[in-house]
Amino acid sequence: MSGRSTGVAAFDRALEALAAGEPVLVHDAADREGETDLIYHAGAVTPDAVARLRNDAGGLICVALGHDVAEAFDLPFYTEEVDHPATGDHDLGYDERSSFSLTVNHRETYTGITDNDRSRTIRELADAATTPAETEFAAEFRVPGHVHILKGAPDLLTQRRGHTELGLALAEAADLPPAVVVCEMLDDETGEALSPGAAHAYADRHDLTYLEGADVLDRLG
Repeated sequence: MSGRSTGVAAFDRALEALAAGEPVLVHDAADREGETDLIYHAGAVTPDAVARLRNDAGGLICVALGHDVAEAFDLPFYTEEVDHPATGDHDLGYDERSSFSLTVNHRETYTGITDNDRSRTIRELADAATTPAETEFAAEFRVPGHVHILKGAPDLLTQRRGHTELGLALAEAADLPPAVVVCEMLDDETGEALSPGAAHAYADRHDLTYLEGADVLDRLG
């Protein structure tokens, strides 16, 4: 796949990539976080994929779940669940709230942090998102853990335009269960987020699809 596809072509290629188990790169917007995330469908995350996320992206490896799925599992927003002064009012600078929910490990993992363990937890979350009514969440997962769960906005891009919602909207458009992995791409040299140009160059080198958030909003927003 060509990383230099743009607009409609990039959007369509991104859906094909996610359906094929491949990652895509999505830059939200210069006036938001200004970050590019490496995104997989959660069901496709192997130990090799976790290694790529931590080595090539370097940010926080999170699983974004659709709002209805998170509600079925009784997963709260983290700031609503923790009674501590530090969860009080704070200015994120780019959004009204955080999407963070709980951190989990699958109960069949050991420490939970290895590539094998994290991929197991991630794939099990994807399976659970496919049939939430048939999943007893507390019997399958334990808290705290090493995989951060993000809870999508109820109406996705009409309410919020973060990587959580962008990734979930792409999964929905690709007819995939509402569970995606998102991980920020960081720059070792600058200590900042990887620039869009550098992220696009990474996509070119690895034959991956790069999308601007605007490409997703043009089709789905």
